[in-house]
Amino acid sequence: MMMEEPRMVFMCLLILATFQQVVVSDEHQPLSKVAIHNIISELDQNAYVKANPSVLGLKGQNTEWVTLQYYNPKPTMDDWIGVFSPANFSASTCPAENQFTSPPLFCSSAPIKYQYANFSSPNYKKSGKGYLKLQLINQRSDFSFALFTGGLTNPKLVTVSNKVSFSNPNAPVYPRLAQGKTWDKMTVTWTSGYGINEAEAFVEWGPKGGKLIQSPAGTLTFDRNTMCGAPARTVGWRDPGFIHTGFLKELWPNKVYIYKLGHKLFNGTIIWSEQYQFKSPPFPGQNSVQRVVIFGDMGKAEADGSNEYNNFQPGSLNTTKQIIQDLKDIDIVFHIGDLCYANGYLSQWDQFTAQIEPIASAVPYMTASGNHERDWPGSGSFYGSMDSGGECGVLAQSMFYVPAENREKFWYSIDYGMFRFCIAHTELDWRKGTEQYEFIEKCLSTVDRQKQPWLIFLAHRVLGYSSAGFYAAEGSFEEPMGREDLQVLWQKYKVDIAFYGHVHNYERTCPIYQNICTNKEKNNYIGNLNGTIHVVVGGGGASLAEFAPINTKWSIFKDHDFGFVKLTAFDHSNLLFEYKKSSDGQVYDSFKISRDYRDILACNVDGCSPTTLAS
Repeated sequence: MMMEEPRMVFMCLLILATFQQVVVSDEHQPLSKVAIHNIISELDQNAYVKANPSVLGLKGQNTEWVTLQYYNPKPTMDDWIGVFSPANFSASTCPAENQFTSPPLFCSSAPIKYQYANFSSPNYKKSGKGYLKLQLINQRSDFSFALFTGGLTNPKLVTVSNKVSFSNPNAPVYPRLAQGKTWDKMTVTWTSGYGINEAEAFVEWGPKGGKLIQSPAGTLTFDRNTMCGAPARTVGWRDPGFIHTGFLKELWPNKVYIYKLGHKLFNGTIIWSEQYQFKSPPFPGQNSVQRVVIFGDMGKAEADGSNEYNNFQPGSLNTTKQIIQDLKDIDIVFHIGDLCYANGYLSQWDQFTAQIEPIASAVPYMTASGNHERDWPGSGSFYGSMDSGGECGVLAQSMFYVPAENREKFWYSIDYGMFRFCIAHTELDWRKGTEQYEFIEKCLSTVDRQKQPWLIFLAHRVLGYSSAGFYAAEGSFEEPMGREDLQVLWQKYKVDIAFYGHVHNYERTCPIYQNICTNKEKNNYIGNLNGTIHVVVGGGGASLAEFAPINTKWSIFKDHDFGFVKLTAFDHSNLLFEYKKSSDGQVYDSFKISRDYRDILACNVDGCSPTTLAS
């Protein structure tokens, strides 16, 4: 007994050390490292930054590379280049701050990205001359490139470049498809610089090779006062432009449609996007091959290597790349929270939607809300953290359509062929007696399992099981109060798989109920699972989280790497689960479920229908 006590203390210290490591590693948005309030002007007439080309998008592109050449007569290793948009980056003024942060003495818009001056010029410290290639996207305004000395904490402005702009900065860009409230509706959301006083937004669409029609689109925007706090309300604020959503209705199942985004100016001119296409959803219960990709916590990354956030580059870009490469074999995508980690720096949302455009413009890109989208003190979120950077859900609710009754609540269901998906919102209370609990039970209870045998639960925080160090430190291997109420519903309605993000790794459990594995099989399940398989798939791109140094009986497979899950329903009886690494797209974990309808009807522990002896 005396030997066991020191061992347990040591294990607890290990778990707590792991927890602290995860929290510290995910603390800062890189743009927050730039001390905007400390900027002073030390302009040097001999210094310069030259940006080329000065006009972008002449062939309709919305992403272009710009080459910078610069010189500083007094170079230091801490010199850096900031990309500002609008180009006149010191013109804005700060409103009063909130109670959670100190007011800055000087207010400028934060840069949309930055890079050190010696990044691609190893001799910069000696010569003062440098060279950079940076990628820009069309973000409704012009750009300038400022050279600073003094590092990020005490920036001194040395010189500013010529202005660079896209040929049409207001152009419609970055369409995001989402399934509507019924299977035969598709929505397309996009961003532009055209408000309702300048143009009428619409979608021109129709079956490929058939007659095209035009459907009107709604236009929304929001202002700085909609934000809950800093930095979203101050240095992170950037005009979001206008967000449009068009509704494409009465779709035929499994049909290829083409579409273009349009804005009809009041002088009669029409501004068009490029042409895109998608395949409409299957009819609920339709027996055909259906393929689903699921991941969480991807974030955005910069292809040019600038302002890297927690080593996102390899994970986020690789996940995006692998999904694009496999897109012809993917029907719908679920990104279950922590979408881009803007954390109050609004320019990052444009960059994220540009990154995922090849995916989101071609297949429904369904989202869930996470702590980095929603949480803010005193805003009604279940958690009082400042993880949203003052966005308090506004950006996630505006930039992406979800078929929720109230997008502020962000819980909804999707019927996709043989699947029923129930998407929860973990940043609002889910416990028994709440409105969300009632929604979850209704979503699970109303599915016709003969037609839609594959019942999937999705949420951001881990309401089920995870071996993450910070959850182990809680003692329950879950979000506190996570599964206590919900596991009764999962068991009663025989949920097949529950997916979560939040923990930045991959882990799969056995079919489980009340901490007990209900099936000894690991890779080839036949018949009734008798429990729910819980999967953490939060390795989309954010900095990886450590596992606790404990092996539990219910954890079948763990991977401390970036990756995503693909589900393939071949028919009503056969489902394939594959976990793929983002680095190479290869399968590293998989299992199959094979069963008949009678297996779904069979009795579960705590999930049996009442019976009678009467004849």
